[in-house]
Amino acid sequence: MSEQQPDAFDEIVDAQTDRDPDLAVIEAGSRTLRTQAGVPQSDAVPARPADPEVDKALREVETDLATRWGETKLEPSVSRITALMDVLGEPQRAYPSIHITGTNGKTSTARMIEALLGAFELRTGRYTSPHVQSITERISLDGAPIEAERFVETYNDIKPYVEMVDASQEFRLSFFEVLTGMAYAAFADAPVDAAVVEVGMGGSWDATNVIDATVAVVTPIDLDHTDRLGSTPAEIAAEKAGIIKEGATVILAQQPVDAAQVMLKKAVEVDATVAREGMEFGVVSREVAVGGQLLTLRGLGGEYDQIFLPLYGAHQAHNAAVALAAVEAFFGVGAEQARLLDVDTIRKAFASVASPGRLEVVRRSPTVVLDAAHNPAGARASADGITESFGFSRLIGVVGTSADKDVRGLLEAFEPIFAEVVVTQNSTPRAMDADELAALAVEVFGDERVVVEPRLDDALEAAITLAEEESEFAGAGVLVTGSVITVGEARLLLGRG
Repeated sequence: MSEQQPDAFDEIVDAQTDRDPDLAVIEAGSRTLRTQAGVPQSDAVPARPADPEVDKALREVETDLATRWGETKLEPSVSRITALMDVLGEPQRAYPSIHITGTNGKTSTARMIEALLGAFELRTGRYTSPHVQSITERISLDGAPIEAERFVETYNDIKPYVEMVDASQEFRLSFFEVLTGMAYAAFADAPVDAAVVEVGMGGSWDATNVIDATVAVVTPIDLDHTDRLGSTPAEIAAEKAGIIKEGATVILAQQPVDAAQVMLKKAVEVDATVAREGMEFGVVSREVAVGGQLLTLRGLGGEYDQIFLPLYGAHQAHNAAVALAAVEAFFGVGAEQARLLDVDTIRKAFASVASPGRLEVVRRSPTVVLDAAHNPAGARASADGITESFGFSRLIGVVGTSADKDVRGLLEAFEPIFAEVVVTQNSTPRAMDADELAALAVEVFGDERVVVEPRLDDALEAAITLAEEESEFAGAGVLVTGSVITVGEARLLLGRG
């Protein structure tokens, strides 16, 4: 990659954004490879601890963390997390890492990478955000959320060092910075063979960016957090490119042209090797299957067929291609050697993947699906996925968003597939007021297609009732979306907590 001249970028970028549109899609009912699946990933959304004392201790930690800056209040700097790592003895350097940035698909891709590494008998640590229901979801060991007791112990172990750093800095460590420190310490303590780390926001100044990952993954970049990251894909990419370290391998998902160009230039600057979706790896074919999809993926080392992925939507197929390439790069496939990883192990790993809150079915009769789409690009991918995989005769939306998002864009993405939409709000201060959301929804959907239910439980009941207005076998469904928080609260209300 280091020999690539800047004047060839346009040619590379043009090729990078070409994708074969002729995906093989067949009707639901096609065969699956469930019989070849390994052990499914845990539900990954733990309930409150059963032991009252443990639950009390966890609540105390949550309360303590809540006194710190939340994830939406940032002072762009890694000085505080660097100071914390220093006093903790640099735990993040005790294991190799795969670092993931991008706008959409980070958590699902991280879960896939984790499953693949685990299938090859590596002990894994995964750090992702935000959580769906429990804060302990953010830190996983061996494919499962860290136990509540261990979460509390880790917090108590690093708390004196956190307070030491607090006293020496202009601003206290934030909520996310403390959690990042906990994750890196827990991984070192385990110890893990590999860490899979998702950025919180951006890249260069994200708290996670104190690792020197051998593999940097960039999922699709689109407009989100524009007030902090930039107003164009190129500006956002410039910030996210900060995770690309000297000599690393960059796994680049399909990107807008300007974003891809920024990433490629950054790779040249630091002598990183780039593998691009649609060129060095990608989705060869895809078929809708019962409970997910059947894939043929081209990796860095060759072609892998008969891959059953129990997740819905073309976007998840592309996430799978990115995850596979990342794991190949981690094992040195492509740059150092051209070989296939064991295909049966790959099949078992993908067949075990779960991604809660991502086109997740949580109820039948009528079918209720949860999806954490919170920006227009994510909403478009979800709309395509639900149309392709479910074929509802009538779909009712339940939408609760954060006030700082492109809410109109999200509503416009869902408008073609929602017969009616029930607007609501989740319990957080960031939630858009239901009446304000309704005013936007009326502009997009028209007055007759909008129902307002400020309480989420009432909104779910109203949507299910609307879906049931068709006959029992008519195939109506409900999609709950707009925010990870809304999805998490709905999940609890629907008995999945």
